[in-house]
Amino acid sequence: MPQAPPMFEPASNLTTEQNTALKTLTIIGYLEGTSFLLLLCIAMPLKYMMDIPEAVKYIGMTHGGLFIAYIIVLMGTAVKIKMPIWAIPAGVLGSFLPFGPFIFDHWLKKSLKKSTKVF
Repeated sequence: MPQAPPMFEPASNLTTEQNTALKTLTIIGYLEGTSFLLLLCIAMPLKYMMDIPEAVKYIGMTHGGLFIAYIIVLMGTAVKIKMPIWAIPAGVLGSFLPFGPFIFDHWLKKSLKKSTKVF
């Protein structure tokens, strides 16, 4: 049975500090994306269909904190690893879309792997 690739595979052209920053961005991005999906798919229906607003309150606060942390970590990582020019706006835009942080993470890692290949 084939195994899934690891969530984070260190880039060979980056230093240990840069790989740590990228790993932190991946983890925060996955947490932020998951909290957004929980907010949209569980908390909002509970509030508007079953009149249970507490889920939005707690999941919403958690998501808000993770969103702020994601943007801060994105900016710090962009400086540390010298991300491509498209990466910062794409990361910010991705944080506003469902599944956006997951797609952004994939594109960023794919872009970093391309830049390491020697012709």
